[in-house]
Amino acid sequence: MGPPSHTAPPFVRLAAHPLRWQLLTALAHSDLRVRELVRLLAQPQNLVSYHLRLLRDGGLVTATRSSFDGRDSYYHLDLDSCAHALAGTGTALHPALQLGSTPPAPPVQPPRTVLFVCTGNSARSPIAEAQLRRHTAGHVQVTSAGTRPRPQLHPHAVRALRDHFGVDVARRRPRHLDTLTGRRFDYVITLCDKAREVCPDFGNPAGQLHWSIPDPAAAGTRDDYPAFLQVAADIDTRVRHLLPVLATEPQEATP
Repeated sequence: MGPPSHTAPPFVRLAAHPLRWQLLTALAHSDLRVRELVRLLAQPQNLVSYHLRLLRDGGLVTATRSSFDGRDSYYHLDLDSCAHALAGTGTALHPALQLGSTPPAPPVQPPRTVLFVCTGNSARSPIAEAQLRRHTAGHVQVTSAGTRPRPQLHPHAVRALRDHFGVDVARRRPRHLDTLTGRRFDYVITLCDKAREVCPDFGNPAGQLHWSIPDPAAAGTRDDYPAFLQVAADIDTRVRHLLPVLATEPQEATP
């Protein structure tokens, strides 16, 4: 066995800083904009932006341009990158600490209720609904809706779910968010920056999350199917990371 290393693994150096740890934990809950992080952490914007840049350079955080306000960006915690970094950190300390795969979270009673929202309810939110239903085998009550629903699901979304995930949603039709007025959900997850601005809280603001995912149909071309595959894969990753959250007590609104 060689001499001990005097240099901590990159994840330790990044996460050990108190402000960066606060940023990581905030983004673990929901995608957020810089001004929201500034308000949440009560820190100057230039300081928050500086540490966000370090987290981005370290591969732990990504940023996407807001589809609601193109001058703004949403920051997202890459949980897969964090998992790999944590595994490497444990191995660097001792081989016995190498992390294995995490078993699926067991179903809980009563079943959690989840609503996915986007604008058209034709691609992102029905993909998320189908993926969560697939991963939980019906143990979560999940639905999706749109603020301005399209007449039908986008054919590329139907194709991506069928060909790559074995899920058939061809008969499903988009629904309007207004049809769910009066319902309460443990978690309401917006996948569209525009929908986030108008989505009600459904009685539980603490359970309202945001995933800033670009509209795969935004290009408006016939050969944009790869964009739908990328979005479906991104949503599947996020849904998998949501499963342990759903196995815990749902977040309640503060009085």
